[in-house]
Parts: sequence; structure tokens; C-alpha cells
Amino acid sequence: MRVLGIETSCDETGVAVYDTGAGLLAHALHSQIDVHARFGGVVPELASRDHVRKLAPMLRGVLRSCDNRLSDIQGIAYTAGPGLVGALLAGAAFAHGLAHSLTVPVLGVHHMEGHLLAPRLETDAPEPPFVALLVSGGHTLLVAVDAVGDYRILGETLDDAAGEAFDKTAKLLGLEYPGGPRISELARNGNASRFRFPRPMTNRPGLDFSFSGLKTFTRTTFQAQDGDSSLRADIAAGFEAAICDTLAIKCRRAMAATGMRRLVVAGGVSANTRLRATFNQLGEQLDITVYYPRPQFCTDNGAMIAYAGALRLAAGQEDGSAIRVYPRWDIDSLPPNITR
Repeated sequence: MRVLGIETSCDETGVAVYDTGAGLLAHALHSQIDVHARFGGVVPELASRDHVRKLAPMLRGVLRSCDNRLSDIQGIAYTAGPGLVGALLAGAAFAHGLAHSLTVPVLGVHHMEGHLLAPRLETDAPEPPFVALLVSGGHTLLVAVDAVGDYRILGETLDDAAGEAFDKTAKLLGLEYPGGPRISELARNGNASRFRFPRPMTNRPGLDFSFSGLKTFTRTTFQAQDGDSSLRADIAAGFEAAICDTLAIKCRRAMAATGMRRLVVAGGVSANTRLRATFNQLGEQLDITVYYPRPQFCTDNGAMIAYAGALRLAAGQEDGSAIRVYPRWDIDSLPPNITR
């Protein structure tokens, strides 16, 4: 089955074509960084409008790059949530209109399921059961994956997600948008041991996360130094190390609790170099296998939506004529038992 994937959950427009027999045929991604940079963060209305402008030309480009025509598409998958409602609607309306014109099935895909399954686009694909750590701008989740489509939430953030904490801390330190990569760049020249950053919620049992206190600690530390810009690299390094260590401690507990031997780390934050080094070390310590998406599939992208949608469309799931999006959507509420 040849499936078109459309991703418009926030500030990146992704389009891809995935074939269940031949694999990923083509993909393209447009980032809206230039659109939102002068505002210091994502402006939802501007994000929605930019998706509308970019979708049609990106679709034409992707089809050309894999020498396909619209008539070759046998199904369409789009991100139905979670995300910004206007941005989601831009992709959903485009997908449904196109599906209606082609008389092919269309299906809304869970954005975080896309991230969870992104490592399966690689040659060395993780097979369930495994634990997945999903770390993105808006979500931090620990999920037990008993089968593709059969998910149990083990832990989640009680406040800011890890990616949000990165962005807000970057803004505090006077760094440009997007904050996560800027923190990482600055941290490379810093001393992570200069300040004693806490590892939040690791001194108590459980697998939930909380990063708001870490963000407050960073602000207090920076203000105590009178905003000395020469210390920003040390603060950034200490903050980044605290995030990575906290995520690793929780994953260590999750692996022990489930007895699983495979760990998937996915989502935008999974591209972070220090995080990967921390989890590679964790894998060696626990003698488990750690899987990541390739860096270009860590951020939001159409390939992961095309793949996740292809599995569900092949299993007979589809939307029908109703267009629905879900700004909030629990991943463990999805229908199980997807056939490969």
C-alpha cells in the first residue's frame, strides 16, 4: 500500500510517501524557524497559515522526487493530534480534500505514535516488546510497547516537558529561538559540574517527570550570578546534564520494572548529543539495546506519519468523511492490534 503522510502539528510541515512493500520512497520537511524567530516562540496563527502555503508545493516536490503521480497514492495519513488546533486542521483539511478527490482512505494519526515508531524506519528496527521514552517540545512520556498499537503509559511529565524546559531556559539565558539546540551549542563549552543542579523527582519512587523546578533552579542560579554572561555556558551545561541524567534514571527504573531489553528514545530532544551519549552508556551498563531515529526523523516529520498511518490503514482503520483533530490525545487510547 502506498501512503502519503502529512505532518502539521506545530511549526514544521512534513510530507512523505511510504510504501508497505518498498519502504520510504521520499520525504520533505519545511521548518518555520524563520517565521517565528522574531517572536521568540511559535505563533499558532502564523504556523497554520504557513502550513496552508507549503503543503501543495511540497506534495508536488515529493511526488516528483520518487517519480510518482497522485494516482499512485492508495491512502493518506495525517497528524490528527496532539498539537496546535489550527495547524492540525490545516493538515487534516488538506488530507481529507485530497483523499476525497482520489477516492482513497484517509486516517488521522497520533503524533506521538509517529515518534514512537520512527526508529522502525531504520534498517535495524526495534521489535516489540520495548520501552519508549518520547521526549519532544510538548511531551515527555515513558511508554511500554507490548505490540505495535498496544501501549501502556508508565510515566509522564506533571508540568513542563523536557523540550519546553530547554526552550524556556534558553530564553532565560538570552538565547535565540529555537532554544533547545542553542542550549546544546552553548553547553559544549561549559562546565556541567560548576553548579549542583537537582535531578527532579529521582529521590522518590515512580516514573513521572517534573521539570518546572529545574527551570526555577536555573533562573535562581543565573540571577544569583547577577546575570553574568560568562557563566552562561556552565549553567547551560549543568542544566542539560540534569535533564539527561533525570531521563536516564527514570528509564533505568522502567527497564527494571518491565524486564524489557530494548529501549527506544525518540522525539525532538532525542537528537541531543549529550542525551545520546548518556543513553548509550545506560545501554552498556544494563546490557540492553537502545534505538534512536536518524537525526532528521527526531524532529516532526512526514515520514513517521506515513509509516504509522500505513500500518493502521493496512489494518483497515480509516476516518470516514468526518474531519476531527485532537489538541490533547492520550496515546494509550489508540486501537490496538495493528498488523505489520
